[in-house]
Amino acid sequence: MGNRTPLYDSHVAMGAKIVDFGGWDMPLHYGSQLAEHHQVREDVGMFDVSHMTVTDVKGARTRELLRLLLANNVDKLKTPGKALYSCMLNAKGGVMDDLIVYFMDEEWFRVVSNAATREKDLAWISSAARELGGITVNEREDLAMIAVQGPNAREKVIEVLGENLRETAGPLKPFQAIHIGELFIATTGYTGEDGYEIIMPGQAAPFAWQRLAEAGVAPIGLGARDTLRLEAGMCLYGSDMDETTSPLESGLAWTVALEPAERKFIGREALETLKAGGVKRKLVGLVLEDKGVLRGGQKLVCEAAGAGTITSGSVAPTLNKSIALARVPAQVELGGRCQVEIRGRPTAARVVKFPFVRHGKSCFD
Repeated sequence: MGNRTPLYDSHVAMGAKIVDFGGWDMPLHYGSQLAEHHQVREDVGMFDVSHMTVTDVKGARTRELLRLLLANNVDKLKTPGKALYSCMLNAKGGVMDDLIVYFMDEEWFRVVSNAATREKDLAWISSAARELGGITVNEREDLAMIAVQGPNAREKVIEVLGENLRETAGPLKPFQAIHIGELFIATTGYTGEDGYEIIMPGQAAPFAWQRLAEAGVAPIGLGARDTLRLEAGMCLYGSDMDETTSPLESGLAWTVALEPAERKFIGREALETLKAGGVKRKLVGLVLEDKGVLRGGQKLVCEAAGAGTITSGSVAPTLNKSIALARVPAQVELGGRCQVEIRGRPTAARVVKFPFVRHGKSCFD
C-alpha cells in the first residue's frame, strides 16, 4: 500500500483504476482515459493533486532565500497572490525540481513542488534556510489540492464554492491566487486550459470533491493529465528534465533570469558557462507523420544534424496524431524532419514548436 491522499476513498467509490504513482495510490482513470481528456478540453474536469508538496516558507529573510534557490527572479513578485514558475538548480545547473512559488506577504511565500522530489526539495530548502537563519520551512501535510480545469472551470467552481467568490476569484488573471478563509485559490494548472487549483484542509477535500461531482465536474485521472500536459507542451520532471539537464536544454530558458547580474543564485555560474560555450542540445516538439506512437526513450536522427531522444510521447487525442517532446542537437530547425525508430523501423516525424494545443485549439498546421 502506498501513500494515500484524503480523496483516496472518493476515487475508489467512483470506480477509479488505482495505480502506484511515485509511491502514491492514485487514480489512472475512471473508465475511459480518452473520454476524460476530451472532457477537460471541451468542458470541465477535476484532478486530485494532493500528492504535490505544499510548503510554507516564512520569515524576514524568505525573499533572500528564494533569490538564492530559484533560477527565476522572485523579485518579480510584488503583488500579494502573484505566482512565479521556476526551476531550482544544483551547482552544475541541473534541474533539481520545477515549482510554483506564491507571494503572500514579505514574510510568507508558498511553494508547490513535485511529489517525487519531496524529501530532496525539503532538505535542500531547509538547509539553505538554516544557513540564513530566522526562516521556517513548514511542509503542509494537512492540506489537499484539487485542480478544476477546462473552459467551464471557473463558472463551476464559483457555482459550488459560493457566488461570493465571483468578485474575488472570478477576475483573477493567470498565475494569481487569493487566500480566503481556509481556501487558497490559484489560477494555475497543468493542462493548457483555464481553471483553478484549490488548496484546502485535507478533511474538507472529500466534501468539496463530492459537491463538484454533483455539479457536473467529472473526475479525471493521471492518464488524461499526462496527455493534456503533453499537448500543452508542459515539461514533466524526471522525463523532460532532471538533475543532468539544465533549463537551457529543456525549453525552459524563459524561466532563467540572469538580470540583475548581482543576483548570485545556485547554478548561475554553470548556466553562464554553458551559454557562453553554446548550448549543444534543446527540446523540440515532434509530430509523427507515419503510423505508430511516439514514446519516451525512443531514439531519433534529425537529417544531417545528428541523434536525439524522445523524452515524452503519446497520442494527442485533441489532434488525433502522435506527438512528443524530444531533446535534439541545437542545430535542428523547426520544420525539419527526423527519423524515429519505432519497433525497429525508421518512421518520419516533423519538428515543430510546442505547445501543440492551447485552449482546445491546435497551435500548428
